[in-house]
Order: sequence, then structure tokens, then C-alpha cells
Amino acid sequence: MMQFAWLIPLFPLVSFLLLLLSGKKLAQWSAWLGTGLMLLSFLLSILVLADRFQHETFKAEGIWLSIGDFHITAGFEITQLNALMLITVSLVSLLVHMYSKVYMAEDERIPIFYAYLGLFTFAMLGLVMTANLLQLYVFWELVGLGSFLLIGFYFSKESAKKAAQKAFIMTRIGDVGLLVGMLLLFSQTGSFEYDVIFQYVGAGAISNGMLTLIALLIFAGAIGKSGQFPLHTWLPDAMEGPTPVSALIHAATMVAAGVYLTALMYPLFEASGTALTVVAVTGGFTAIFAASIGLVQTDMKRVLAYSTVSQLGFMMVALGSSGYTAGIFHLLTHAFFKALLFLAAGSVIHAVHTQDIRKMGGLWRRLPWTGPLFLTGALSISGFPLFAGFFSKDEILASVWLHGNPGLFWISVLASFFTAFYMFRLFFLVFGNGTGEAAAAVSPEVQTGVKLERGAESGPLMIVPMLVLAVLAIFAGFINTPWFPGLGEWLQPGEAHEPAPLWIMITAVTASLAGIGLAYAIYEKGWIQRNAIRKKIPMIHQVLLDKYYIDELYKVTILAAVRAIAFLCQLIERYLVDTLVKGAAALVQGLGTAGSSLQSGQTQVYAAAAFLGLALLAAVFMLTGGILK
Repeated sequence: MMQFAWLIPLFPLVSFLLLLLSGKKLAQWSAWLGTGLMLLSFLLSILVLADRFQHETFKAEGIWLSIGDFHITAGFEITQLNALMLITVSLVSLLVHMYSKVYMAEDERIPIFYAYLGLFTFAMLGLVMTANLLQLYVFWELVGLGSFLLIGFYFSKESAKKAAQKAFIMTRIGDVGLLVGMLLLFSQTGSFEYDVIFQYVGAGAISNGMLTLIALLIFAGAIGKSGQFPLHTWLPDAMEGPTPVSALIHAATMVAAGVYLTALMYPLFEASGTALTVVAVTGGFTAIFAASIGLVQTDMKRVLAYSTVSQLGFMMVALGSSGYTAGIFHLLTHAFFKALLFLAAGSVIHAVHTQDIRKMGGLWRRLPWTGPLFLTGALSISGFPLFAGFFSKDEILASVWLHGNPGLFWISVLASFFTAFYMFRLFFLVFGNGTGEAAAAVSPEVQTGVKLERGAESGPLMIVPMLVLAVLAIFAGFINTPWFPGLGEWLQPGEAHEPAPLWIMITAVTASLAGIGLAYAIYEKGWIQRNAIRKKIPMIHQVLLDKYYIDELYKVTILAAVRAIAFLCQLIERYLVDTLVKGAAALVQGLGTAGSSLQSGQTQVYAAAAFLGLALLAAVFMLTGGILK
């Protein structure tokens, strides 16, 4: 079946084209069309994965462009890594398509919404199947375009437009690094083909300095797409898009592209110890940085957004600590529990029509399906024993410790504690026994006496996708355990798995349970006052609430510099370039006017001019000796 894998991204592309051409004619049928075609992609992804288990890597490509003797190819390749990514992306996208049928039902632009979903999914599926770096870059940029359209779907909202622009521009910053890295790699190897590149790297044909530079430039592209510090600020702002979009972008697709790129080019990073260290340190800092911000946020979706940034940091820590399998494993489990959390958050927002968790509370009984499903996702991301996140986080911590990074290990443990705390802070404030008014007591500024609009539980088309994800959030972790040690052996055949000390697992579980317990004591039982810490360290609380003022810092530094350069360019254009252009135009116009004044139409003037010219010619000939000599 692998030879037919090219059909997998084709189905969502057909969905995009049909819905784009049909306009609003299909109305609600657009949801069924998009979902049906996405189902075909998912089913074919299953068959391709099953075939990849039984056969070696399949590659099909043809000549795309010829320049003399040089040929650029295009095609697709099915490896262990992208076979796993295909089924993950297609499954999450299918579930988001189903869920959106109800969530977006009242929006008259639902056909264009599904068209954008199709375009985005096509780009992401195409990205993970590419056979060379140049083709990957094409789909990489298409993913950016799709995310721009989806984040800015509510274009009438100024905040949504700005969020879409911010996402597009900030990811382009990283993309410039990726492009330069690709070109340098081509200059060293003469090819964009992965196999040729890795042969050069393995043979030591590229100097260490150049290899490190190329790896860091490629990692810059991963930083932009995966929201790593310092290019992370676009990702929380992307919450301005519809909630299903948040689930799609923040779970297994766009943000996963950076992690996928790092894993794809892993032989390049392995050849440079400096590059691996940068990946690990960047990931570790991002994990703790974003987790600390998530501790105090009050917007339900933004808590989950900063959680995504933090979890992506975990994946980068693993990859930078030679934990290739651990990073991919967490990418897989994160796709399931984070998509579940976002869809469950959408179900809550759909019911109560607010994202402010200070105005929620007591929803456990009112939303009997959404509550337990959200709890499942929260337990999994917190690393609660035997849930999917427990196994993948334990694998990450083991990789970090075994490869000699004790500092990053304890940072990761602290980030795990923060994760468990802010996720159950969110859970207890939304579903706990309190009320919105009681929760508001923490923040006097929201004591407005707003009475919540309580809605009914979501319908089957929203519940079923969450149930599927909940099952995976519980059991997906078992595919890489001592009981079913399949993933690591399949991803890296022949690689020995180094057993981790038991105390690492105990430490991870302790951090998880401590975070959950602290959140329970504060936000459910009230044994500790909610505002006690804020009263003791108000400055730190405010810094966290304002996200370390990163956006404000960018505004007074980078944006100010860009505006200053733009103003300087405007002055140069206005007073130098315009003056030169207008001066040249005036000169030509003056010469033209002078010339036209000689064309009077009077015969005597023309005769006088002819006589004068003849006299001048005669004088020249006489002075130079001419024919009279």
C-alpha cells in the first residue's frame, strides 16, 4: 500500500478545492464532504502504517526540474517516522473535522472553514512525506499559510487579525534560518536529498564549524514552528482562532512540524555536540519558562497554549539529550491528550460562553461527559501513573539523566510539577465544587456579579472524538513499555535501550502527585488560601501574569528598531530618492521644452539654422585643414 501513500494528502486537497469553488452552496454539507475525504486519508494511513511494519522504507520520486546536468527531484518517502506521523496527523485532523460539524454549525462561513482545514491538513501531510529538503520547505511554507488563514478565521475581530499576522511573521523569522541552513547544506553536499546529505555528514565531509552552523540554522526553523523561546509568543495568541483550530494546530500538526524537522535531520544534529546541547538547553528553558506562565493565567485556552509550549520544550529536551525515541514518543502521546484537552475546553466554552476560568465552577455535574474526559487529559499530561503521558515523560527524564544533564533533569522535574499543578488548578476551577463568584474572590477585578449561561452537554459528534482521544490518552503509552517494547525498536532498529534507574520513575510520579495534591488543597478544599502566594510575592505573580513582559520587550526593542529603520528609509526615499527622480524628470522635461521651442514652423528660421550650420562646418574644415588644404 505504500506506493499509494501519495493519495493521503490528495484527499484533503480535493476537499479544499471543491469547497473553495462551491462557495456557500454546500452549507452544512461541507462538513460531511470534508470529514468524508479526511476519513479516506485516515484509513489509507492505517494501511500504509501496516505495510511499513512488514516492509522496508519505500521511496518514489521523479525529476521536477533540470538545470544542465543537475536535477531536482520530487516525490514521497515512507519511513518509520513519517508513517507514524501520517496516522497521527490524519487521525487528529479527522476528529477535529467531526467535532467542528457541531462547534461551527452556526457560522455561515462553515464551508470556507472546512476548506481551510483541508488546505492545512494537505500541507501537513505533504510535509511529513517529502523526499528531500527543498520539497519539505515548500510544504513548510504552505503549513504557515494554512495556519494564518485558520488563526485569522474570525477576521472581523481585530485581535484575531493581529494574532494571524503575528503567527505568520514570527514563524517566517525561523523559516529564514531554515532556508539559509538548507542553502549552506546544498553548498556543502550539492544535493537536497536526505540520503546524500546524511552520507556526507557520516563521512565527515563537512567541517565541524559549518556542520554546527547548519544545524543551528535548521533548528531556528524548528524554533519558529514549535514555539520555542524566544519565538514562542505567537502560539498563545493563536488562541484567537476557533477552538477546533487550536486543537489541530497545538496537538499534532503545525507545532509538531518543528519537532518532526529536528527528528528528521537528527543525524545532522548528532554529528554536532554543540547543536545537540543548544537543542536541549532551549527545550529545557522553554519547558520551565512556559510552565511557570501557565501557573497564573485565567483564560482557559491560554493555559492550554502555554502548556503546549512547555510540552514542546520537553520534546526538544529529549531530542537534545540523545533521546530520539523519547522525543517522538512524547510527540505521539501529546497529540492525543492535548487534542483531547482542547476539544474538551471547546465543549466547556460552547456551554458557558466564556473562556475566563474565574467565572466558571461546578461544571462536573452539568457536563457529565466533558468533565471526566477533561480529567483524563489532565491526568495524562500530568504524568499520572499508567496514563500515556506517564510513560513518555518518564522516558524523557530517563534520557536526560542517562546522558549526563543533571541540571536539565531537575528543571524537567520542576516543569513536570508545574504542569500537574496548573492543569489541576484549571480542572478544579472549571469543574470543581466552587462557583464562578467564589472563584472570582481571588481577583476582585472580576467581581461583576455575572451570572453564567449554563448550557447542556455537547452532542455525540463532539463527544465521540473526545472519547477516541481519551482512550488513546490512556493506552497509547503502552506501545513503548517493558510489556510492549515496540516503538523504540521500530524507530531505531538495533539501538540498545538503556534501562533507567527506578528512582527516576519515582521522582516523576512524586512530582506529578505533588502538583495535583497542591492544586487540590488550594482550589478544591481551600486548605491554603488562593491568594496567599500572590500576597507574599505580588511582583513575581504580576510578572508571570504578564508573561515576563516578552511582548512588551519586543515592542520597545525589536519593533522600535524596525520602526526606526522604516522611518529612516522613508526619509531617504522622500528626500533623496524622490529628489533624484524628480530632478532627472525635470531635466528631461527642460531639455524637451528647449528642443520643442526650436520647432517653430517658420521657414526663415529653418533657413537661418541651415545657413549657420553650413558656416560652422566650413569653419571646422578650414581650421582642421579639411578638403581646402
